[in-house]
Amino acid sequence: MGNAIHDNDSQILYLKQRLNMFLEVLESVDPESTDLEDIDRMIGMMDDLELKVQQFKKPE
Repeated sequence: MGNAIHDNDSQILYLKQRLNMFLEVLESVDPESTDLEDIDRMIGMMDDLELKVQQFKKPE
């Protein structure tokens, strides 16, 4: 998938990029045509983001 991110600045940059990606997806969603699968995918994106935050918080 990619190289591990160990330094704090790179971790913060990664999280900001992922959050911005999520916000772009969220802004592009049409509430009238969104189905359950789309919502599940967005929830999965948030779960992945939360997992990364927890991983980055752990002391090395």
